[in-house]
Amino acid sequence: MRNASLTVTENRYAASYYPNLITTYAFKYDFNNLAIDTYTLVGVASPSVAGYAAGKKMSDLGSGSVLFTKISDALKKEYVTLPPSPAIAGLYTRVDTNKGVWKAPANEVLLSVVEPNLAISSREQESLNVDPNSGKSINVIRTFPGYGTLVWGARTLNGNDNEWRYISVRRFFIMVEESIKKSSQWAVFEPNAIDAWVKMQAMIENYLFQKWMEGALAGVKPEQAFYVKVGLGKTMTSLDILEGRMNVEIGLAVARPAEFIVLKFSQMVQQS
Repeated sequence: MRNASLTVTENRYAASYYPNLITTYAFKYDFNNLAIDTYTLVGVASPSVAGYAAGKKMSDLGSGSVLFTKISDALKKEYVTLPPSPAIAGLYTRVDTNKGVWKAPANEVLLSVVEPNLAISSREQESLNVDPNSGKSINVIRTFPGYGTLVWGARTLNGNDNEWRYISVRRFFIMVEESIKKSSQWAVFEPNAIDAWVKMQAMIENYLFQKWMEGALAGVKPEQAFYVKVGLGKTMTSLDILEGRMNVEIGLAVARPAEFIVLKFSQMVQQS
């Protein structure tokens, strides 16, 4: 992923997760028709089922036999190992539904996952968090005792980009852009005059105000969280109007995730 020839713009829209995941899904076998290649009887001096040579089927053992049960139980424990992409897609959906697109899809439990197929320590994660050469960040999936398997990273591949470093910021901008595009369809071929400008600005401001109330935008006051500009002399010239363009400028201060929690402790002198 680090060696992939992606442009800076492409990195802003991409995220990488590591390692693969051992899921709770087991392979599905047709036990009766499953052929036996080799087997070893543990704790048996002389094989009492020597007739079941390689090439025989499980059905030849008898579905109620001890050997049939041992083999089938062992195969049921062969869990499927998958790339993290499907689990991450499910996590994105769950976080979007329960908390919102602006919540980073990190420090969240992955469902239907036993554990990562490789244990990664905090020290090992440091080199994956931001590569000093390429600047690409790899989001690590780790298991924490008492918490389960968690996604422990929230960065795009542009790990050194202050504007588009976090997945939640990138995805929130995408959501806002698409939502406003669709909701402003009514303005196409409307008179490009002050009435349309006021309606457009009010509609967008109302939408962003709701997102600010939900905690998606940072700022004590709405004017600190976003702004919307549209109109002649603000975002358009006379030439823009003559050429049929309505330019709308939108600024957002998206709430960013607290990636590092720094706690400072000091010992106080006894005062009484």
